[in-house]
Amino acid sequence: MEAKKAPSAARSRRRAVALAVCAVLTGSAVLVSCGGDGDDGSEGFSPTPTAADTSRFSGEPPSALSSAAESRKAEARASVSAAESSAAAAASSFQASVSADTERARAEAERRLEQVKGRGNATGDVSLTGLPLSDTNNVRAFTVNITNSGDETASYAVRVDFADADGKVVETRFVGAQDLAPGEKAHPLAISAKPPEPRLTAKVAQAERY
Repeated sequence: MEAKKAPSAARSRRRAVALAVCAVLTGSAVLVSCGGDGDDGSEGFSPTPTAADTSRFSGEPPSALSSAAESRKAEARASVSAAESSAAAAASSFQASVSADTERARAEAERRLEQVKGRGNATGDVSLTGLPLSDTNNVRAFTVNITNSGDETASYAVRVDFADADGKVVETRFVGAQDLAPGEKAHPLAISAKPPEPRLTAKVAQAERY
């Protein structure tokens, strides 16, 4: 009886080892056939490759068609993102060509008008002319026409308000002109950072000669 039990125990151990090896190989993506133990001592372990069980896979491998579709989607998103660039950025780009002297005049005009009550003493010397959007890269801009109507050299500070259809002021720009001789003209730009639509109306809100 003892002699018969020993081979059985040995076969059980060999079977356990074979199953363990099979599990390790399967987990490592090496697919083999693992059968039961046999009487010929081979323990049923065979390195014969078997087909992969695709029922455990999910999704599909990328194809040239799907890659192209994703590429088109990415291009479309990039195009929309570019189209949605803020009008403020466009205005900054357009205004980048303005000289440093003009920027200093603008800053001085804003500082001066902080001290002015009412509309100022020179609204009659200032008018606005709108520029075509096609000339300004779709940025709303106005030429501020300043004429020194006095008999002495003078500087000007001007505030331009942009109002919506309801008359509500939604944006303000300051421009200035320095040291204009009598009768001399200046034409700084008042550039809106708002989108071209809805349309805004510009007006000279303040103008001060000093």
